[in-house]
Amino acid sequence: MSAVAGERVGLDLMPSQVLRKRAWLVGFGAVVVGAAIGGLIGLFGGRLAGLIAAVVVAVPLILLAWSEARRHVWLADGVVAVRAFGTRQVDLRRLAKIELLITEVRGTRSVGLLISGPPKGKAINLAVASYTATGGRELGALPLRRLADALAGGEEPRGLVFAELLVAQLRAEAREAAGPERPLCRIAALVQGGHLAQRLHPDAVTQFVASLD
Repeated sequence: MSAVAGERVGLDLMPSQVLRKRAWLVGFGAVVVGAAIGGLIGLFGGRLAGLIAAVVVAVPLILLAWSEARRHVWLADGVVAVRAFGTRQVDLRRLAKIELLITEVRGTRSVGLLISGPPKGKAINLAVASYTATGGRELGALPLRRLADALAGGEEPRGLVFAELLVAQLRAEAREAAGPERPLCRIAALVQGGHLAQRLHPDAVTQFVASLD
C-alpha cells in the first residue's frame, strides 16, 4: 500500500500526556536542585552568587523539560519531522546515512533509526520501540508501514534493509508474536548492556534481517 500524498502520520513512541508529565517532573526537579545549590553557594558567596548558581543549574534543565514537552514527531510525503523549539526534517527518500541506534537508560532499552540527510543535512534519532524487563512499547502498524514504504522507495541502498526489518516487525505483530520474539526486541538484545548508546554495525543489521523467517 502506498502512502496517501500529503498524509501526516504521527511517529511519537510516547504519548504526549506521558511526555508532559515527565517534563513537569524534570522541571520541578530542576527548580528544587537549583534552589538547593543556589542556597548553599549563597551562604558563602552572597545572595548574587547564589542566584547566579541557581539560574546556571536550573535553566538548562527547565529548557530541556520544555523541549521534551513540546516534542512531536511525524511523517508526511516521505519526510520525517521533529518539532521541539524548532523543527528538523529528514527526507527518507534521499538519506545520506541510516544506522540502528540502541540506547539504554535506567533499565529501558530503546531502538532508534539514526537518520540524516536533506533538506538541511540534519540528524534525527527516530525511536521505533523501547523495552524493559516487564514489557515494551512499539510504534503502531500504520507508522511502521509508512516508514517502511518511504525507506524502500529511497535512494539509500541500506534503506531497503531497514524497510525489511520494519516489515518483519509488522508480520510478527500480525501473528501476535510474543514481545521477545519480535524482530525489534530481538535486535535490541544483540548489544551488550552497560552502555548508554550503541550503534549496530550495518553488516550486523543486514545479517540479522537476512536471518529472519
